[in-house]
Amino acid sequence: MAITKGAKKAHRASLRKRVFNVRRKRALTDATKAAKSAIAGKSKDVQKSLAEAFSAIDKAAKRGILKPNTANRKKARLAAAHKRANA
Repeated sequence: MAITKGAKKAHRASLRKRVFNVRRKRALTDATKAAKSAIAGKSKDVQKSLAEAFSAIDKAAKRGILKPNTANRKKARLAAAHKRANA
């Protein structure tokens, strides 16, 4: 447990930030799953779901929830899956 006053304050701040990080990560996984299912189902709104997934990935990378290379890898794999499905 935090002992000093500064450590207690930092702990409170981390708990507040955690809420936003969890929310952003949940949006990321939901958008990615929606894009994968749209690609697999070959639905008409694949481009829209891919754009939403790319946006969610970029926002997560911007906020530091994902590392930049991880974000690029996720986007590349989604794009490759889309390309394979169209071939």
